[in-house]
Amino acid sequence: MAAPLLFVPSDPLAPRVPDEHFAREAEAARDAGLAVAVVDHDAVVAGELAAALRRVPASDAARTAWYRGWMLSSSAYARLGSAAETRGIGLLTSPAAYAAAHELPGWYGTFAGSTPASVWLPWEPGRTPTSADVGPLIEALGDGPGVVKDYVKSRKHEWDEACFMPDLSDLATATRVVARMVELQGDDLAGGIVVRAFERFVSDAGGRAQEVRVWWVLGAPVLVTPHPDAPAASDVDVPADVLDAVGRSVGALGAPFVTTDLALRADGVWRVIEVGDGQVSDLPGGQDPAPLLRALAAVG
Repeated sequence: MAAPLLFVPSDPLAPRVPDEHFAREAEAARDAGLAVAVVDHDAVVAGELAAALRRVPASDAARTAWYRGWMLSSSAYARLGSAAETRGIGLLTSPAAYAAAHELPGWYGTFAGSTPASVWLPWEPGRTPTSADVGPLIEALGDGPGVVKDYVKSRKHEWDEACFMPDLSDLATATRVVARMVELQGDDLAGGIVVRAFERFVSDAGGRAQEVRVWWVLGAPVLVTPHPDAPAASDVDVPADVLDAVGRSVGALGAPFVTTDLALRADGVWRVIEVGDGQVSDLPGGQDPAPLLRALAAVG
C-alpha cells in the first residue's frame, strides 16, 4: 500500500500551496515519503466539500490520509472524511476517533484518574445559562475553585471574566463566569459547557503552568515538546513511568494520533491537563516537525 497522504490547509492567497503555518510540516512530510495535498479549510467549515477538495486527486486504489491543519469541529471533520471517501481516500483517524480525542466528554472517562475532576452539559450557542442550569451541573464538584470551558477550549486569556471561579459554592459568581464564557464563545461554542476542578500546577515566572505536550502515534510517544503557550517547559522532563501510565490511557482511548498536555501539580504529581487529536494540535514555534512526520509516514 502506498504511503499515506497528508492533507494540509491551502494558503488563502495562493490556494495551490500549503498555508504558511504548515509549510515546514509539508516539506518534512515530503522528505518522509508522504504525498501532500492541499484542502481549503474555510470551504470544509462551510460544507462546500467539492470546492474544499478540488485539488485532492482521486485515487483508483485504496489510499489513506492524515490531516494536519487548523482545528475542525467534529461535524466538519466527519464531512471531510466523507468527501475524501468519494475520492477513494480514507482518513486514518475516523470521525468517531477524532471526536473521542478532540472533545472532553470523549476522552475524560479514559483519563479520569489522572486529570482534574470534570462535569459537563450539552449546550447550544446563543442561549444564556442561568443558576438553575449551573447549580445542578457543578454540585458534584463540591466547594473550591473551578474553571469553565467548552468541550474543546477555554477563554483562559479572559481568566477572571470567563474562565476561573474562585469558589464553586458561590453560585452567583459561577453562573456569571459560565454565562460570560458562553457569550464570548458565541457560535464557536463547541459541544457544551465543561466545569473542571481547579488544580495548582508548577508555573513559570509569568504564572503559566509549565505544560509539556506529548505526541502519540499508534500509542507510542514519538515526540515531547513544550506546550506552544509555555516555552519555558522545554527544560521539563517527564519521567518514564509517567509516560508509561499515560500511554496506557492513550492506548485505551483507541485514537491513532493523540496529544496529551501534562503538567506537574504543586504537590509533585503529574497530571493530564488536556487531551487532543494530534491532527489539529499545534507544534511550538521553532520545533523541528521531522520526527513527527516520519512517525506518521510509517503508518500504512
